[in-house]
Amino acid sequence: MSFNRFLAVSAILVGLAAAAPAGAQAPGQAPPPPVGIVTVTAGPVPIISELPGRIAPTRIAQVRPRVSGIVIARVFQQGSLVKEGDVLYRIDPEPFRVEVERSKATLQRAQATRLLAQQQSDRVEQLRERNVASPQQLDSAVATLAQAEADVASARAGLASAELNLKYADITAPISGRIGRALITEGALVAANGAEALATIQQLDPIYADFTQSATDLIRLRRAMQAGAVTPDKTDEAAVKLILDDGSPYPHTGRLLFSEATVDAGTGQVTLRGEFPNPNGDLLPGMYVRVLIEQGIQQNAITVPQQAIQRDTAGRAQLWVVKADDTAEVRVVRTSRVVGTNAVIDDGLAHGDRVVVDGFQRLRPGTKVTPRPWAPPGQAAPGAAPASR
Repeated sequence: MSFNRFLAVSAILVGLAAAAPAGAQAPGQAPPPPVGIVTVTAGPVPIISELPGRIAPTRIAQVRPRVSGIVIARVFQQGSLVKEGDVLYRIDPEPFRVEVERSKATLQRAQATRLLAQQQSDRVEQLRERNVASPQQLDSAVATLAQAEADVASARAGLASAELNLKYADITAPISGRIGRALITEGALVAANGAEALATIQQLDPIYADFTQSATDLIRLRRAMQAGAVTPDKTDEAAVKLILDDGSPYPHTGRLLFSEATVDAGTGQVTLRGEFPNPNGDLLPGMYVRVLIEQGIQQNAITVPQQAIQRDTAGRAQLWVVKADDTAEVRVVRTSRVVGTNAVIDDGLAHGDRVVVDGFQRLRPGTKVTPRPWAPPGQAAPGAAPASR
């Protein structure tokens, strides 16, 4: 009797199983894990290089004396902004004033001598017309007059030199900019041919950022442009941006001025220079910065969020890809660079592939999954219904 009851129960269970809809989850089996995916598309992506750099002044000048003497005053305030022509130091002017007076007296004496020579030349010329003076006397008078005129010219040049030295007793700023610390004090003896500068002035607005890039990267970029995979920047002046040492972006955009035509033999780097406005003086010479420069646009590039990239024990980049039957597979890929929060995939993915971005911790090759559109935090996933209020 019990055996017949067992057969009846088994028949009922088989009938229920046959009546269950296709695809229904069997009792006791876990449902396919949900995963967040993005469907990759090929499109243009800017090639933005992040390069190390240092800040440098656009102009730098050393303050040096043009005459020798004793410094009697320092006029400027250290660390302040000065304008071209501002007086910075004063050398004792009295010796130069005396020299100016002496040169004036020398000029007056030369002019008096020339006047006398002119009168004598005119008199001898009149006497010669009456055949009273000899030709030799006339030649001598003309030569004396010419020598007197030369002495006047020499005296004028001496006076100009003395007045110039008196002017140079006031040491002025050769350029506009921020002046550094004073390297001498009042009472110091300075020489016109001295090796030590009195101060240094640096022009900081605008300011330069000198940065370097590997020659290998430049060659690879040019080859990609020649092959048509990369479109060069159409603008005459490429825009560049700065990232400060603390990671914050510099608010002002600069422009690329030039790149060196030679490669440094020691480092294999090419030096580039950008110019940036510096109205608030935030950038100082010698500061370390990161420079962002757009050097072209890569056509038909494929990108994925960085968090989708995994690494195997050999360090190779790999991605979880959902196939057409909603099963997961691991695919080894080759990455080249990072653009924002995305990584550019050079090999291993194709347009339309579905890449797992979230939920791959429980995946195994061949695992059945439930794919759902993924979006970065704070953004709505594609196709998601708006939240109800």
